[in-house]
Amino acid sequence: MPAISPHKPYRVGRSRTGLGLFATKPIKKGAKIVRYFGPLLDSKKKKDDAIENKYLFELNGRWTIDGSVRKNIARYINHACKPNAESDVSARKRKVVIRAIKKIEPGEEINYDYGTDYFKAYLKPIGCKCDACEKKRRKQRAEARAEKRRLKAKAEKKALKKAEKQAAKRKPNGKLLNGKSKHANGKLVNGHGGKSAAGRIASGISAMAKSRPGQESRASA
Repeated sequence: MPAISPHKPYRVGRSRTGLGLFATKPIKKGAKIVRYFGPLLDSKKKKDDAIENKYLFELNGRWTIDGSVRKNIARYINHACKPNAESDVSARKRKVVIRAIKKIEPGEEINYDYGTDYFKAYLKPIGCKCDACEKKRRKQRAEARAEKRRLKAKAEKKALKKAEKQAAKRKPNGKLLNGKSKHANGKLVNGHGGKSAAGRIASGISAMAKSRPGQESRASA
């Protein structure tokens, strides 16, 4: 890790994505923080055009800065979709300076937007880990959990309603419904026995005849 003067308002430290650059002193909005530098690569030269690494900073269609050298402290500045700094590019001077676009407090990580091409090539395949994207993912996970709980509660309510509906359709077997029996199988129907009215009358006459045998003998004589 390259040495940094104690007078500089930043330090290299551990971040969510590995190493990052952090403010050690308050940095005012608009202040120049650090220069992004390295060997200049000419795209018209095959040996330069063949160089490939994630620290290449394109100035224009021809010139690119190879920022992979260890002395380039600015290479430790990570990408952010909602950054607190930005890159001031001077293609004519072939120079890039990182400048604060808002006040940066001590301990806060310094970051800038790497641009669409870099994002698509390096960050999108693995997922951007900047604070804004992490916050967005946490919100999406929380919403997904809430939706899962809502669907579960809805399914349980539907199942309970279905069970209650099925229970209401069932009638008690062999018990009184509105004071009357369900069927006449040896049980009361409208408060009477299972026999018909004619049967009940015939049974009554037979019982009376058996109880008075003397009268039957006199009638036959």
